[in-house]
Amino acid sequence: MIQGSIVALVTPMYASGAVDKDSLKKLVEFHIAQGTDALVAVGTTGESATLDENEHCDVIKSVVDYVAGRIPVIAGTGANSTTEAVSLTRKAKLAGADACLIVTPYYNKPTQEGLYLHHKAIAEAVDIPQILYNVPGRTACDMLPETVGRLSAIPNIVGVKEATGDLSRVKKIRDLVGQDFAIYTGDDATSREFCLLGGNGTITVTGNVAPRLVHEMIMAAMAGDEATALAIDTKLAGLHKNLFIQSNPIPVKWALAEMGLMGTGIRLPLTWLTEDCFDTVRDAMRQAEAIQ
Repeated sequence: MIQGSIVALVTPMYASGAVDKDSLKKLVEFHIAQGTDALVAVGTTGESATLDENEHCDVIKSVVDYVAGRIPVIAGTGANSTTEAVSLTRKAKLAGADACLIVTPYYNKPTQEGLYLHHKAIAEAVDIPQILYNVPGRTACDMLPETVGRLSAIPNIVGVKEATGDLSRVKKIRDLVGQDFAIYTGDDATSREFCLLGGNGTITVTGNVAPRLVHEMIMAAMAGDEATALAIDTKLAGLHKNLFIQSNPIPVKWALAEMGLMGTGIRLPLTWLTEDCFDTVRDAMRQAEAIQ
């Protein structure tokens, strides 16, 4: 089971919008040095919605190559078309990904039965560990714990990223899936409580900017060390809030550029962080010891 601090990696870009492979490699090395437990390539934070299929698959392959087996790489391969999700998942397997993160179909609002059949079809088509991803704030589609429970019976569906921020779902899901199924949070602000309640880690945006602190906080929470987890999380609270002051990944890409880890590229319809937010994000970075 992949556990701990799993960073939802940004996709660095040049000002032109082209993918910046040099900065991507630099970020991979930064995370490995800082103790990040695993990386997600081309999830929401990686601007999956603005990369074409060739770019999407190329970024996954590049991250796998740069990591070179040192930590697990999870590939974002979800789509609102089942056939497209199957295709992306097959290509991620060929690229050498350790697992795939598959978001619930967005925009078309399937029923719970539709969600079950969608994920079942992908799991049966591609023999790679698959993690369900529930983020109704982005997709307008909420995968209920009962549907997660049904899907957990499929052998290569191995976990869920539950990004509602609803802490009551940890126990609800755990009771339905058993101990061998991973339950990750996708909500940084509640990640400490989530892991204290028995979650297996976080798929984090904050970890892009303060990877060592997020790793240490999550490890403490998973070990039941509430005091240590709280002390560290207090330093991270500003990032948990202000990396979402505008739509993700706008603030986190600005923060990484401020740290000198990448340039200032982002793709429309996303735009660069507006100047009135600079000090707010910068203050949160200082609080988390990401900058002086």
